[in-house]
Parts: sequence; C-alpha cells; structure tokens
Amino acid sequence: MATDIPAYSLFSGADRGLLENVVLRHDNGVITDISETAPPAASPRSLVLPAFVNAHDHARPTASSFGALGMPLESWIFRSALGTPVAPYLTAASALARSARAGCAAMMIHYTRPSGAMPLVEEAGAIARAASDVGIRIAFALAVRDQNPVVYGDEEPVLSSLSQDDRSTIEQMFVRAPMSPKAYIELTDAIASAIAGPKVDVQLGPAGVQWCSKPLLEAVAENSAQTGRRIHMHLLETIYQRAWADRHFPDGIVRYLSDIGFLSERLTLAHCIHARPDEIEMIAASGARIVTNFSSNLHLRSGLAPIAAAHKCGCAIAVGVDGLALDEDDDVLREMRLVQMMHGGLGFQRTWTTSEFLGLAIANGRRATGAPGTGALTAGAPADFVTIDLDRLDRDQIMPVDPIDLLFARGNASLLRDVVVDGRKIVSEGRCTGVDLPGIDGELRGIYRANAGKLSGFQRAWPPLSASLQGWFEAQLDCR
Repeated sequence: MATDIPAYSLFSGADRGLLENVVLRHDNGVITDISETAPPAASPRSLVLPAFVNAHDHARPTASSFGALGMPLESWIFRSALGTPVAPYLTAASALARSARAGCAAMMIHYTRPSGAMPLVEEAGAIARAASDVGIRIAFALAVRDQNPVVYGDEEPVLSSLSQDDRSTIEQMFVRAPMSPKAYIELTDAIASAIAGPKVDVQLGPAGVQWCSKPLLEAVAENSAQTGRRIHMHLLETIYQRAWADRHFPDGIVRYLSDIGFLSERLTLAHCIHARPDEIEMIAASGARIVTNFSSNLHLRSGLAPIAAAHKCGCAIAVGVDGLALDEDDDVLREMRLVQMMHGGLGFQRTWTTSEFLGLAIANGRRATGAPGTGALTAGAPADFVTIDLDRLDRDQIMPVDPIDLLFARGNASLLRDVVVDGRKIVSEGRCTGVDLPGIDGELRGIYRANAGKLSGFQRAWPPLSASLQGWFEAQLDCR
C-alpha cells in the first residue's frame, strides 16, 4: 500500500538538492514519486533526509561500562574483552537498534569478538536475525587474524612478566591457534550461504595488516577478485601500527596491498589515520573507500586522519561510529557533524559544503555496506529515509536558514522522529518498532553483572598486563 510522507523540506541528496513543500510517496520498499504540495497549515514541520549509514562498527556493548577508558587501542582491545558478547542476538540487537534509532538504514559489522558460545555460522545467523528484527540493512564480515595476538611481534616478554596464573588467564583468552587462509575463506562462504540476502552483504574481514600474515592477505585479495566479494579492514589506525608497517614493509604497506591486488573498488579501509600522502593517492586511485571514525580516534588517542587531503585527491570518504561515538550513544549525525567541522575547511577555503558532505557520506557508506543505490531520495530509489523535527531544529524561527547548514550546526539524534528502511518504519517517534531496546539493554546489564565475578582472573591480571603492554610498545615501536 502506498504511503505519503509530507515534508516541509526534503533533501534529495541528488542534483535537485533541497525541495520545499513536497510529498514523498513510497510503495513496496521503493520511492514512487516526489511531488509538490501546499505548505503545511500548522506545525509540526518535517525535514526529510536520506537515511544515514554507520560504515564501520563492531556491534558490541559500550566499552566504558567495562572500564575501557582513556587508553590507546593496543591496551583498550584487551580491556574491552570484558564486554565480549554474552548473548550474541541480544548484543547485536542492542547495537543495531541504537544505530537505527540514530537514523541509520545500514551498518557495517566488522565482527572482531565472537562470543565463543556457539559455532560461528550460528552466531552470524543470530546477528542476521537481530538485524531483521530491528529492520536495518547490514554488512557482515567475520574479522580474522593469524598473527600477533598480544603485541605486534614476540609476546614472550609481555607474558613472561606476568605471574603463572595471570599468564595462563591471558593465554586462554587471547592466544589461540590461528585459522588457515583456506579455512577462513570456506567459513566466509558458509556464513554467506547461511545469511546473505537483499539486506545482508557478507564480506571478507581481515582485522588489520599487523594481525594478518601475507598468505592470509593474499588469499583474501584473490578470493575477492574471483567472487566480487567486498573486503573491510582496519589500516594504520595507530602510531604503533605505522611503525610496525614501516619495519615489515620497507617498500610501503599500501604499495604491497596494491601489488597483491588487495586495493580495488571492493575495498573499504577503516581509519587510515597515519597513511601518508602517496598512500592516500594509491587508495584513491584504486577506488577504495576510507571510513573515518572521529570520536573513536579521540577516545583511543589515535590521532586525526587526513580526511580533507584524502577527499581532495579523489578518495571516497564515509563515516563510522566504531562503537565509540562521542557520548557512546551511536549518534552518527553528531559524528558526521564532527567530521565536517574538523575537516570541512580552513578559513575561507572549503573542503565541501554541508550538503555535499551529507550526500557523499551517505553514498559512500552505502557502497561500503553493499546497500543499493546512492541514498538519493528520487523516484525508483529504495525507500530509506529519516524525518527530523524541523521545529525543534529551527527552534527560534527568526529568519530563513538553510536546514542542512542548521543540521550541521546543532543536529543530533534526539531530533529524529521516524526512520524508514526498505519502506518499513523501523523507528517511530524515536522508538524502535521491531525490538524492545530498553528491555534488551536491561536484560544485557543483568547478564553482564551476573557474569562479572567469573572474570575476576582477568581483572586481577589487568594491572600487570597493562603495564607490560605499555612497556613493550614504548620500547619496541616508539616512533616519537
């Protein structure tokens, strides 16, 4: 049945730009028409936008609740293990619903920390079921690593500094037999057979070059070329990863990735904070995308990515929350605002207009996640859109102000009213319609609190482990 959505203002994301006093009609998941109408007689006024995309995430609980605060990635990864999913469906449903509530039609799940409670194909199925219940599109990539489980090199100095009990705890949690490249490809095929569909794009997910051997990276590149499957990977997120890459790839890590056929339009790279200008140019020339994760980079003290420079040399830029939005609330609108404010220009020189940035972040995010179309609200496009309370956004209404500029000045997820994906209203008046998010979060808190005592061994091992990690990285890979 056709549904009409009146809009005081509508940002099409296409050449038509901002339209005023229109009705968007959609039917069977597709926009059928956008036509002019009379101005609304009274409030509330609506601003209709293409739905957003969280182009890099891990579908995990908020890390600060587990004490993973104010530390670099290299120790944060270990501390955040306290938040390993205890119930994969509930954990994924919570993360996906938070993203949906923030206006996302699609989300990338780079699944770095399986629960260990069930076979991986079954766990992927639980996550896909959560996405279906929430109503959001997802890309899913099981992250793989086959080297450097503790540090970027020999972990013996770190482990030997611990007591025998603490060492045993850390080894049991983090040091496991690696999966072979062949086994990983077969597992990805099995996951795709189980969950891939119109709203689920299964991808290859090497965790990062420092965690993946050359045979693994080369197998991923070969399989992607043969099958057309997309790849999602972290790259050069921290200064320590930069130092490791320079030590192990003296001719350049990005050059190596190019040589093995890893770089292509099928590739999305998260972070690239410490990529150099020549590397950015190679990434841009290949058609690969960079997902920037501004708040995550701040939380983990990783640095500021060269996003404006990447955009200027033709690199496609998308935005991700990475599970660490500024307030750990998965607010992708605030995240886009921060990226735009940081990288949008210097003085009178602009990198992009706010409208251009909104359009490119959505379009590139959809390419990264395999979502159809560019996100533009035009006839024949998928019915993926959000409605914003324009009366609250433009709370003073003193004079006409471009609503997109105003959105990037003061917008946040609290202004969202409805989110529609594939024609289905998945958020209504700010509440998820497919799942009970407050109930899920309450249930998860109860489980985590009950399980906290079972992790006493890790919490005992944490202070000496943290100190040993810091000492190892400062001694081995300090690049100041």
